[in-house]
Amino acid sequence: MKITNSAFEQSIDASNGYINSISKSIGIDKVESILEKYPNLNIEWLLTGNGDMMKTNANNEAVIASTQLKKVSKVPIHAQAGFLAGYGDTEFMDNLPVEYWEVDQEYKGDYIVFEVKGDSMDNNSDEAIKENDRLLCREVQRHHWQNKLHINKWDFVIVHKNDGILVKRIIDHNLENATIKCHSLNTYYDDFELKLNDVIKLYNVVDLKRNRRR
Repeated sequence: MKITNSAFEQSIDASNGYINSISKSIGIDKVESILEKYPNLNIEWLLTGNGDMMKTNANNEAVIASTQLKKVSKVPIHAQAGFLAGYGDTEFMDNLPVEYWEVDQEYKGDYIVFEVKGDSMDNNSDEAIKENDRLLCREVQRHHWQNKLHINKWDFVIVHKNDGILVKRIIDHNLENATIKCHSLNTYYDDFELKLNDVIKLYNVVDLKRNRRR
């Protein structure tokens, strides 16, 4: 796996130049966290800068991890209002921050990361989607909306012209009326129906990242 120092720093949420001073400041918890994400990383390179970034085998061949890094634009909470107006603006999209996502295969399609706002999908279960989680999402192209959505496989991010960016479970897709029924895991929130004509974009939630909290 080839990755620049800058991309590596971004992938572990470190500031620019972190690698150059890592031996002076890194703690065991950070080392364990990095090695959990990159099990084939050369620990000597990490701590001293010596040797190759990735481990090599007896034949001096690089040991390649099964994962790859995918560079994806991210829509943080503070930019979500702007996304409604700027999603079709190339300059706006190019200026979004990016996140490097570990994937175990080549993902096809158009991907984006949304940061979660609110607790409507948080029921304190293993399925919960919590505030500030980052969701890797694949766009469902509009022509696929004419067929039954795969509502039993994915949760969805719905970009609605009035309600903004919604993270929901779709529990019914009515083809005749062109509507979807949206469900929140948090029982405080009621189910509701949306007309697909009022939906700007629709995404499958394919993966999730969560900051570790004590």
